[in-house]
Amino acid sequence: MIQGDIAQLEVDAVINAANTSLILGGGVAGAIRKLGGPAIQMECNRIGPIHVGEAALTTGGTLKADFVIHAAGPVYGEGDEDRKLKSATLNSLKIASKKKLNSIAFPAIGTGIFRFPLERCSEIMLGTIMEFLKISHHPQTVIICLYDNNAFHIFQDTLNRLTGN
Repeated sequence: MIQGDIAQLEVDAVINAANTSLILGGGVAGAIRKLGGPAIQMECNRIGPIHVGEAALTTGGTLKADFVIHAAGPVYGEGDEDRKLKSATLNSLKIASKKKLNSIAFPAIGTGIFRFPLERCSEIMLGTIMEFLKISHHPQTVIICLYDNNAFHIFQDTLNRLTGN
């Protein structure tokens, strides 16, 4: 768990909190677009759209990360959001496992303009990640990278509660 800019991390893949059209707009996607260059958006244009809960893999462009996994999270209030967020997280992990990626970094999916509550997001994402890591050899390192201090503390508290610390 770290606080910072996910687009700056040296990992095999960063996860983008994506929209279904895979248009790299603001927030995490904007940071990835800015540092990763136009190659990522060009690849997204060939792949998209995807459904909520799905994930897609592209190059990392000029990022330090080799790849970007675009996870389409739910918009709060659209219905069945918990299942969709779990699916977006799990599908990202499955792509990382299939590609045998050793290190990946997640943001808090859906908590920006999609307004998914941070506490609920932290419980779903961390629970899903912890369960997946029990059954898979890849990824070996999963970083949760949160830009904002409040989000960092909420995720840290949830992790402490889930691990009994």
